[in-house]
Amino acid sequence: MKVIASSLRKGNIVEVDEKLYVVLNAENFHPGKGTPTTQVDMRRISDGVKTQQRYKTTEQVERAFVEDSDFQFLYQDGDGFHFMNTENYDQVTLDADLVGDAAPYLEAEMKVVLSVYDGKAVAIEIPQKMTLEVKETEPSVKGQTASSSYKPAILSNGVRTMVPPFIGPGVRIVVMTADGAYVERAKD
Repeated sequence: MKVIASSLRKGNIVEVDEKLYVVLNAENFHPGKGTPTTQVDMRRISDGVKTQQRYKTTEQVERAFVEDSDFQFLYQDGDGFHFMNTENYDQVTLDADLVGDAAPYLEAEMKVVLSVYDGKAVAIEIPQKMTLEVKETEPSVKGQTASSSYKPAILSNGVRTMVPPFIGPGVRIVVMTADGAYVERAKD
């Protein structure tokens, strides 16, 4: 299926020179003069080689048909990350490089979406937001304004993030899984 380059998003699977690539990042550039372009960072699925490609935003790109299926995370071991299909109970093992930045956010029994192409998982999608507990943070300094000052914190999954001064150890917060950014204090 052909699509225009500007419509590519992270996680899409494209076919270039009869090889499959997963899109890691796609950025559109609109200069004041000249042709708008889309820069796409991709990883070849067959061997994991990363590459960059620049297209005109209206250029046609071949998008591969992938099937998105619901899976449940089971566990991680030396072989990789193990998932189970929630419909037919088939189990799939993914390498650490395919899971990538999502690895610290995976919890037992978590629901994820795996993109499957020709029976092989090629991309993973986890929930956008997660609730985690702050394990460690600096004490707040009296007189600091809450508007512009954030302090470093370590979350229960080991990820480091910046939190407002009123957040202390033991507090549950909501973070974005894409970059670990603080969203709000958890309401539970």
